Amino acid sequence: MTLYKSDTLWGRMMAQLTVLNSMAGAQVEACMDQHVAWGLRVLDLKDRLFGKAVAQLNRDEAVQISQMATARNLSIHTLSTGLFHSDIEVGEVAFRKKWMPILDDVIQVANILNPHQVRLLMAMSSKRLDVLDSSVYLSACHPWVFEVYREAVDRVVGAGFGVVIENEVKECLFSRPPEIISFFDVLDRRDAVSLIWDVQNLWQMGTFPSVAVYHMLKPVIGMIHVKGGRAELPGGALVWKAGLKDASWHVVPILKAAIAGGVSPVICLNGSHGEKPDGYVEDTAMNLKFLRDSIKEIE
Repeated sequence: MTLYKSDTLWGRMMAQLTVLNSMAGAQVEACMDQHVAWGLRVLDLKDRLFGKAVAQLNRDEAVQISQMATARNLSIHTLSTGLFHSDIEVGEVAFRKKWMPILDDVIQVANILNPHQVRLLMAMSSKRLDVLDSSVYLSACHPWVFEVYREAVDRVVGAGFGVVIENEVKECLFSRPPEIISFFDVLDRRDAVSLIWDVQNLWQMGTFPSVAVYHMLKPVIGMIHVKGGRAELPGGALVWKAGLKDASWHVVPILKAAIAGGVSPVICLNGSHGEKPDGYVEDTAMNLKFLRDSIKEIE
């Protein structure tokens, strides 16, 4: 397993950038060429991989992707699977039946692609609006959720890969920092699994991004996903798609703090959510340039 630690340069912590593979092109080979053109050295593989999600790849397809990456001196940092992104209210039996066979497939693909880490998603609840604290709710009503995640973490780590859990939107069980910290405490796998803090996703769940929020989440963060986005009012809800330069949240101070803290050796750029303003075009190259120009600690 390739290890990623925050590099140092003249005493400063450093970080690398990447993007979800689908943001660099729909064809695998062209996507990798675009990574090279953008000066990116690591891959985050999610979907649009020979028309498939990463968990659906067969052996030959995974081998081809591995060979294409090696030929371009690219390493595979994350397999961004959709594992566990569904409603826990269906119950343990149905939840396991849906996801555990896919976990088997993911581990087989990972054995070929040799990523640094495998992403799981935080599950959802159709009762989310009625739940004040999801960790308390899980412990009281669905304690099996912790065991499912423990089993998945143990199996992936046992196969030789790191594990991260990403917060999602809508009915996601992660909406506030205390819920997230509590979940990881009860999970009791702190040395084996960490959080992908998707900054905009948590904003959409009600927690506006700030340096204070970063410090609350810092003990469990292993990676950060960034998107732009704009609110109508300062500190308000996300309304509009926007690039990072025009974002309503303090992109640069948060990322500088995270890099200095060594919690996210790789920062992954995602496309912005929100309504599309007239004339808006998602400009990945411009977002990458903004980050590099604004944060000297980014390679």
